[in-house]
Amino acid sequence: MISNHTNLVEQHRPQAEAISDKIAQYLAAGGRIDELKSPPRKPLPPPRSEKIDPETVLRRRPKPISAADRKALRKMADSL
Repeated sequence: MISNHTNLVEQHRPQAEAISDKIAQYLAAGGRIDELKSPPRKPLPPPRSEKIDPETVLRRRPKPISAADRKALRKMADSL
């Protein structure tokens, strides 16, 4: 076991040895350990395309109205 936390490794060593002893007893008594297939993993999504659809670019949200334009529109609305 490779770890920078050697105190933690040493702290868990008695538990690991106890488990190893129990496994050895189980196998000595005629027990059998089967290695099963791992469950299927969730596949990674396909990579994003580098292609940009020109119609998508045209449907983007327009820039918001600037503060100066907003003031001018308010003045025009008040004058009506």
